[in-house]
Amino acid sequence: MAWKLDKPLYSMADESQNETAKRVWEGESLGGISEDNNRLPQPVIMLLGLTIITAFLITFPLWGQRPTAEIYAEYIQMMDSPAVQAISGDKAKMEYLVSNVKDTSLKPFQERHPLEMDDLRMIKDQVIELQRQGVDLGEYSVIGSKVLMANFEGRPITDPVTGKVRPEAKQPWWDKGYTIDIFYVIYFCVAVLIVIKRLPHFSWEPDHSVAH
Repeated sequence: MAWKLDKPLYSMADESQNETAKRVWEGESLGGISEDNNRLPQPVIMLLGLTIITAFLITFPLWGQRPTAEIYAEYIQMMDSPAVQAISGDKAKMEYLVSNVKDTSLKPFQERHPLEMDDLRMIKDQVIELQRQGVDLGEYSVIGSKVLMANFEGRPITDPVTGKVRPEAKQPWWDKGYTIDIFYVIYFCVAVLIVIKRLPHFSWEPDHSVAH
């Protein structure tokens, strides 16, 4: 069971281990099935890598972040202004709101989570009430017609309403689950690599000539 690590991507077994594996390979009938020693197709490896990367990108907060009340607050502040009321049609009003946002840092979130004038009307009173309370709108998610505190648990903060210490309800840029995922993805890839590289190199092909 000796390990050979000078060329781990070629083989992790020494010659005697490989010769033993070859004899077992040639001598095993596998129920009459002849199993070759072909290398793992590169497209399969690329597909595995693409699947892992895509899974992280889809779940990463950059793409999966929920819309917060904060990104619509400026819309609501402007929606009853004379300039907006003078515009005919909800679509034109919404276009005006979108094009006149002053806080450019919110633009990417507003583009990612567009909404219509009717949606604004449904959440308007809730957002105004939260602003009156002096809470952080970034901690409140817009879910359909409701504005609710998010269920994230971040760093400890003092609640502006109750004065008590509680976890911040903002989505972190890096979730603990990603750390766990990365560990198990690396564990899986390393385990598969070890299993494959402990076998004879793919340049050797069994001829299935050994008598069973």
